[in-house]
Formats: sequence, C-alpha cells, structure tokens
Amino acid sequence: MQVIGKDWFGHCKVALLAALTVLGASSVQAAEEDPWEGVNRVVFRFNDTLDAYTLKPLAKGYQKVTPDFLEDGIGNMFSNLGDFVVLTNDLLQGKVRDAGIDTSRILFNSTFGLLGFFDVATRMGLHKNDEDFGQTLGAWGLGSGPYVVLPLLGPSTVRDAAGRVPDAFLQPYPYMDHVPTRNVTRGASLVDMRAGLLSAERMITGDKYIFVRNAYLQNREFRTMDGQVEDDF
Repeated sequence: MQVIGKDWFGHCKVALLAALTVLGASSVQAAEEDPWEGVNRVVFRFNDTLDAYTLKPLAKGYQKVTPDFLEDGIGNMFSNLGDFVVLTNDLLQGKVRDAGIDTSRILFNSTFGLLGFFDVATRMGLHKNDEDFGQTLGAWGLGSGPYVVLPLLGPSTVRDAAGRVPDAFLQPYPYMDHVPTRNVTRGASLVDMRAGLLSAERMITGDKYIFVRNAYLQNREFRTMDGQVEDDF
C-alpha cells in the first residue's frame, strides 16, 4: 500500500537540511506562493497523522533491525532504479554530458555494483545528477504555479504535480505484472526512504507546515535553476 509518495521524502530529506541555512519567505511571498494555505493545512495534517501511525513506526522498526551496510545497499538499489528518471530528463533538457554520466552510472552500478547494491559509480567519480519532469517543465519555461499539498503524496506545486505523471511511467512498478512482488517492492522503497528521513526531521522548528513548505519551495527552485538562484541575503 502506498501511503506517502516516494518523491516527497526524497525532496524533503534535502529540503529540510537546506532550510536551516536560508531565510523563510516573507508574508507577501507566502501569500503569492500559497494561496490555498487553508486547504493545504488540512491535507498536511491528514498526511502527517497518517504517517505518524503507519510509515514512521515501520521506518523506525526497519532502521532498528537492519544493519547499516544492508540499509545503505537497499537505498543504493532504489537510487539506481531512479537513475532512469534522471537520465530521461537529462535528455529532455538537452544535458548531454549529464546524460552520459547517468548512463554510465546505470551500467556500472547495475553490473559491477550488483544491481546497484554498491554505488561503485560514485567511487569512480560519476556523481549522481538530480532531475525529474517537474524540473524539466521549469527548464522549458513553465512557472511552478501555487504550492499544493497532495493527499498521501505530500508537498508539491501545480507544475511538480503534473510532472509526477510521466516520471511514474519511468519507474519499474507499472511494468511488474506480479502484484505481490510489485507491492512488496514499492512498500520496501517507501519504508527505506522514510527511514532516511528520520534524522532530518529532527531539525524541524516552529510551525511544521511553514517549515516544510518553505524548505520544499526553496529546494525546488534551487534544483530547477541548477543552483543559479539569487542570494536572498
């Protein structure tokens, strides 16, 4: 059963760390970026409560019983599967050099890395890129649109929500005909990603909704612009 979208944890793990080094948006900016705050807060509370009673306890148990090397290896395998999404969006954005790097990562990690269990590509200097279709739409000039919290899926924007659809078809899950295998694989991926977020969420301060919203928006802007953003300071 999919409870919280995998992408949400991936974004937030980086976003929560990034938020500690940047200022929050002003009240005027917040009004422009989050015109649906009332509804978003309701959905955010629903997601947060559901997570507290489902994925979070599972993630804690998983982290407690799983040796570090095994947890790292499982995370590497799911990351390797995600490289297909990155590679496709490299090509859609015309980033030929990055596409070459990510192609090499898939080849080396899937073979010498035993289906991605060992991240040998990073040790070879082939560092993972970070692209998805939401960023591709941004690179093509489409604005992010208002901030929105999706039921079960978490923080997003109108553009990023639309970008989830094509990215989903680049994941292996739609092509797994054996339903139990597909559900177990997807569930394991979610629990592993949630476990990776446990340490980062301790950094949340103040209003959790605002913290996550600002962290998500700032992180997505940074990623979409490939780090070429104006310094708020």
